This record gives sequence, structure tokens and C-alpha cells, in this order.
Amino acid sequence: MMYWDSSAILPLVVEEEATARCEARYREDSQVVTWWATRIECASALNRLHREGTLSDEEVRKSLADLTAIAATWIEVQPTEKVRDRALRLLRVHPLRAADALQLAASLVASSENPQALPFVSNDERLTAAAIKEGFPIA
Repeated sequence: MMYWDSSAILPLVVEEEATARCEARYREDSQVVTWWATRIECASALNRLHREGTLSDEEVRKSLADLTAIAATWIEVQPTEKVRDRALRLLRVHPLRAADALQLAASLVASSENPQALPFVSNDERLTAAAIKEGFPIA
């Protein structure tokens, strides 16, 4: 089991530079733990790529269907007071955006505050750096 943020899940449903690496990691261990809003973040990115002309109508439909299929198998950390409290602390100590602070907070809650027990998968440099400082092993 590994914690995946949206930047690591997106390459599983749309071709990106990180697709081969993320697919290999997913084949190693397909038990994904992620934040409640990850599906929304990924759908937002896919629709943005569609609006920009990077994805065709058919490609965005397929990617959204693939996202739905993957999401049906993952474990979601729900939005709770505990996640919000962790995110607020993380914003004070790391240079993160709100969505990234919520991802990292969700991973802390998912690991029961024992980050060494849950590898962290991300393609976001700033979020990865914060995860390392919080004690997560990077997958």
C-alpha cells in the first residue's frame, strides 16, 4: 500500500512524461491510498487539457473512464477535522498550496501519524520535498 497524490495518479490515465514510471510503480503495488478530492483534482486537470486542445473529446472521455475505474479500487481519506488541522499546520511549515497541504495531511492521517509506514508517490517536487521532511519514504 502506498499513498498517491493526484500528480502521480494522473499519468496512469493520460500519457505524460511520468507515465511509464507511475505505471511500473502501480504494477508493483496497486493498493492506492489517496485524498478524498484526488479524483476532482485529476478530473480538473483532464478537462483543462481538453480545453487547451491537448486531449480530444474521445481521449478525455477515456481518461475520465479510466480514472473512475481506478478510483473504484482505491482507499480514500475522508475530509475530517483532523485532516484540516494537519493541513493548517503543514501550511505554516512548508511552502505548499492548499490542495497539496490537504494531500500531505491526508497521507499523515492515513499513516496514523507514522509516515515511515506509508510510502508516498508524487510527481510534484514541492510536495515531495515536504513529504520527505515529514518523514515519508518516497516511492
